[in-house]
Amino acid sequence: MSAGSRLEMMRLRCGLLLKQAVNCLKTEGLGVTIQKTFNVIRGSLGTSGISVSKWMSTPLYTEEELRQQREKDFATNYKFSIITPLYNTDEKFLREMIDSVIAQTYKNWELCLADGSDDAHGYVGDVCREYAANDSRVKYVKLEDNYGIIGNSNKALEMATGDYISLLDHDDLLHTSALYEAMTKAEEGADFIYTDEMSFLSPDVKEVISIHFKPDFAPDNLRANNYICHFTSFKKDLLNGKEAFRSGFEGSQDHDLILRLTHDAKHIAHIPKVLYYWRSHPQSTAFSADSKPYCSISGIKAVTESIKNDGLNGTVECTPKNPFVYRVKYELKTPLPKVSIVIPSYEHVSDLRNCITSIKEKTTYPDYEIIVVENNSKNQATFDYYDGISKDDSIKVIRWEGTGFNWAALNNFGIREASGSYILLLNNDTSVITPEWIEEMMMYAQRDDVGMAGAMLYYPNDTIQHAGIITAGENIAQALFYRTRRGTNGYMGKLLYAQNMTAVTGACMLFKKSIWEEVGGLDENLAVSYNDVDFCLSVRKAGYLIVWTPYAELYHYEYKSRGLNETPEKQAVTAKEIEYFKTKWAPELSACDPYYNPNCRQLSPDFSPSER
Repeated sequence: MSAGSRLEMMRLRCGLLLKQAVNCLKTEGLGVTIQKTFNVIRGSLGTSGISVSKWMSTPLYTEEELRQQREKDFATNYKFSIITPLYNTDEKFLREMIDSVIAQTYKNWELCLADGSDDAHGYVGDVCREYAANDSRVKYVKLEDNYGIIGNSNKALEMATGDYISLLDHDDLLHTSALYEAMTKAEEGADFIYTDEMSFLSPDVKEVISIHFKPDFAPDNLRANNYICHFTSFKKDLLNGKEAFRSGFEGSQDHDLILRLTHDAKHIAHIPKVLYYWRSHPQSTAFSADSKPYCSISGIKAVTESIKNDGLNGTVECTPKNPFVYRVKYELKTPLPKVSIVIPSYEHVSDLRNCITSIKEKTTYPDYEIIVVENNSKNQATFDYYDGISKDDSIKVIRWEGTGFNWAALNNFGIREASGSYILLLNNDTSVITPEWIEEMMMYAQRDDVGMAGAMLYYPNDTIQHAGIITAGENIAQALFYRTRRGTNGYMGKLLYAQNMTAVTGACMLFKKSIWEEVGGLDENLAVSYNDVDFCLSVRKAGYLIVWTPYAELYHYEYKSRGLNETPEKQAVTAKEIEYFKTKWAPELSACDPYYNPNCRQLSPDFSPSER
């Protein structure tokens, strides 16, 4: 590369970074902008300190593995039709895109190119015809007019003769093994397939901006943002005669399509490998949300239609910090059900008083009762306080006759005494921040497909104590974004929206009493450790989703009531319960958490990449 070329690349990179920084400054503030700029400059992702460049420079496959892929004889040998609308595509980008398809180790594909370029970009057709003359799998049509992203995409789709449809933008790249991996899932019966992806700074693919490590299929995540995005392949039969790319959804046509397809798909497969390279430049949404502001309007329309398609009512709005992240406000069913707030308590009157006062003073939900489960307190001041609050018709104190501390048994006892059809388990060392905290969880817990909803909990210093929980192999379970500063967006904006989780903390969880009955209650063999995670896993095993929302916020003064596991006796109990939990949930612990990603570190999980 010449010195002039290097200088031009540096100029372009600095210009793009400046524009990104301005956009970030407007949406996320100075502190986040400084940190993100530093991360891009040093080429790191998250907080792990592992270089993106280093992570990406490690090949996914050896040369021998690539050779085996090329020689693989699949029993079904499905054809993949890659749909790519063209419009005034940069020649270098166009050639790189087509070359990345031709280089695929799986060979049964066709590339359907529909060209809406204007007369000033006639070279686009020349390049495509050149490739088509040398490879019959490259199919090209020059459109009479530019029909826009919707129309051009549908024109490309009309050319497709394959069993599966794959989506590829005109200036992006596929990893050599993208179709091979998709074919592997297709042979296993998947009718909708997606991969992980990365964004790179145009024009050099080595200039990695970010890597998107995605969860397995998560319907609430998908309504909040198009996390599936690239690389997507789906069985053509899924369209079932329906229009693929619909007018009125310009800019979010893929999100609209993915929402509809995943609603009907029977087997959705996620390939946790970075197989799609998304080029970032000033005109792309990968570069800046401001480049295509109409996209968010289309996205709201797509999500609104999606929730109606599922028989749900609600409104959709953009989150203030990111126009491509959506907040769904589901309508609450009427009449509003009664919620029984179950609070186990032992001594620590000041904590309990603070908790109950915050509930009574801030809660806007109209129909609730508070059940305090007394756990062998000794101090007269505690019972004096009980006498006082018992005069409130919405509060009752019941005494558990067991010995010692058994969180599961205490809550089971309280739930049996509850008159509400919904149960809200709450620690006595919490205090309410959001007045609509119950409504924010109820809008999810009321759904037939949801078994439990959880909240955002902060430490008093405004760092995150709980933003959802993942299973983590030998580490059992880990809290996501632990100790992250309040107000941070999180990896790929994950702290901005309600999403599916494997577990939420028992310090604040809302569920139907009927679901507690269905799964047999809380497991009292787990008196101290992981009883809430165990309960969540039982709920998921019964076929329900779990949703965590950042819009129900509380403070949690963790360990103030029970204390730390600092004595040998407590540590022995914990060790015994860990072994019990590991045995009970061995298959779940041996697999990666479905809402995390196997490429990411499990200890202190924040979606930072693990060592490869």
